[in-house]
Amino acid sequence: MNNKKVMITDTILRDAHQSLLSTRMKTSDMLGACEKLDKMGYWSLEVWGGATFDTCLRFLKEDPWDRLRVLRKKLPNTKLQMLLRGQNIVGYRHYADDVLQSFIERSASNGIDVFRIFDALNDVRNMQKSIEYVKKYGKIAEGALSYTISPVHNNDYFVNMAKDLANLGVDTICIKDMAGLLSPFDAYDLVKKLKEKVGLPVHMHCHSTSGLASMTYLKGIEAGADIIDTAISSLALGTSQPPTESLVVALKNTPYDTGLDIGALGEMAEYFKNVRKNYKDVESAFTGVDTNVLIYQVPGGMMSNLETQLKSQGKLDKLEDVLKEIPRVREDLGYPPLVTPSSQIVGTQATINVLMGKRYAMFTKETTNILKGMYGKSIAPFNPEVQKMALKNDTPIVVRPADLLEPEMEKLTKEIGDKAKSVEDVLSYALFPQVATEFFQLRNEGKINIIEV
Repeated sequence: MNNKKVMITDTILRDAHQSLLSTRMKTSDMLGACEKLDKMGYWSLEVWGGATFDTCLRFLKEDPWDRLRVLRKKLPNTKLQMLLRGQNIVGYRHYADDVLQSFIERSASNGIDVFRIFDALNDVRNMQKSIEYVKKYGKIAEGALSYTISPVHNNDYFVNMAKDLANLGVDTICIKDMAGLLSPFDAYDLVKKLKEKVGLPVHMHCHSTSGLASMTYLKGIEAGADIIDTAISSLALGTSQPPTESLVVALKNTPYDTGLDIGALGEMAEYFKNVRKNYKDVESAFTGVDTNVLIYQVPGGMMSNLETQLKSQGKLDKLEDVLKEIPRVREDLGYPPLVTPSSQIVGTQATINVLMGKRYAMFTKETTNILKGMYGKSIAPFNPEVQKMALKNDTPIVVRPADLLEPEMEKLTKEIGDKAKSVEDVLSYALFPQVATEFFQLRNEGKINIIEV
């Protein structure tokens, strides 16, 4: 029997509200909880990355870098963690290595301790530079396996990927189960193999969408998982993570006891219960369990996007057809895991296929880029007929996509000119040019939400 304390990463300040409240939690609503969160004894708090960067600038009119700085100041005793999309950073395209390096250096300087790095296609080449830079700046590199199920994915595939990440110098391995597809006994087998064949600490990240996550955690812990991601109960379940308090109680007085104080967690749950009331208008309609995810593998956020897209065109009656088309498109594109941005690409192409009444009558630019190799290497070959239709006479690439990109920082710095007050501003502009430019204009006019650092 595995005889050791299990550690907890709480996602309350990032993935919990990203999953349930459209990523809209304001920094001011986080600050009231920081003093107590900092005393809790977590392995880390996930506070940044993913969609938070975009949302801060676009909707909240906050500077994401200021958010990070103030959270660092208010959480001096806790490791702060972010989600990094590898070569996509926190954006939706591949960025040149100099942008990636600068982003990681600035993130580390401003307070990030743990970088969870993933790639939408599980192409380790797209994670390599991120890992190298995180290690260069003395921080913890966590290599993530974007978990998915398909005829070509199995636990041995993920173990081999983890070995590749270990060879690149990661400190921990994360099983990133974004759609809630990992079942308990598969988790036991995968964690056991990772512990035996890779030997690094294993961090489990599961979403509750399918109803499996808490059971999956328990079996993973029995097999040797070291850290689990949970969310304080008032922002748990649905498409978020399992509740922190429930797991803490389940493990209490066992060899895996987390040592966290259930009373203190209860106070935090009460705090965020009140915070949640401020976000009723952006709350996800999905609250229960959706076992459709086990059939179609569509994560909760992607499902709500599909519904919105179809509703806006008066075609909501086509949802079932789109859900059936998604696995077919996914097969044609080499079975990518459905995670940002591949989930959006597959979902949009499937919707077009259904609404046009003919498959691939039109390709999105992103689908064409996947088939060209611009997002990296897929685990299975692309459907050659579909690839030929999309690329016409164009030749697919086989190198790491970022190898084709010229350095960008100098050009971007000149482009944005004196609107940028810092390297951080240049990076915001690099990631979201239009949104950042509008944000800088509002800042000049004194119309942004100031975060006192």
